[in-house]
Amino acid sequence: MLIESVGIGILLSFIFTELTGFYTGGIIVPGYLAFFWQEPSRILATIITAVLTFLIVKFLANYIIMYSRRRFTACVILGYLIGWFYRSIFINFFPIEQDLRVIGYIIPGLIANDMLRQGITATLSALIFLSIFLRLLMLLFS
Repeated sequence: MLIESVGIGILLSFIFTELTGFYTGGIIVPGYLAFFWQEPSRILATIITAVLTFLIVKFLANYIIMYSRRRFTACVILGYLIGWFYRSIFINFFPIEQDLRVIGYIIPGLIANDMLRQGITATLSALIFLSIFLRLLMLLFS
């Protein structure tokens, strides 16, 4: 089901971006979120990681020249590191639910990169709308 979700998500994300002009946090992200929609704690952890990545990159941009490829790389690396820190260190020292994990390794960085491009509200609105729509399509045709 993950393969179908990501595949259809790529197509719908492309169409959505072309029709509305809003980016959905990376072309593969809505498919992953639609697949994990039954685990809202994982989606929340992913969005929190993306927002933290966004804030750190925005702060670093005041001191380091970051445009285009450098900004994208910083988002992906920081998203990965925050997710890794959360997965390997935070969960081991604090007794919290294991389901509160980040989805993927680069998903938060992709979301953060689009947040830097068009803002938090626009990115999250487009992402949540498209992932819910995709999840409903998957439920309808499964």
